[in-house]
Amino acid sequence: MLELEERNEVQPMCPHCQHALRALWYRRLRGLAGKRYVYFCPDCHKVLGISHRKGFWMG
Repeated sequence: MLELEERNEVQPMCPHCQHALRALWYRRLRGLAGKRYVYFCPDCHKVLGISHRKGFWMG
């Protein structure tokens, strides 16, 4: 099992433009099944990930 360790002195970097991520931008995507968010770099605007939050009826 891997341990989760908080490291506040290290800045994550965007894998696309190599800038330090001091903020993370997101935008809500509209759809019929739950809420989805797309997360992207504020410098190059490339997508870093998409999340999905299930609705209450989906468990």
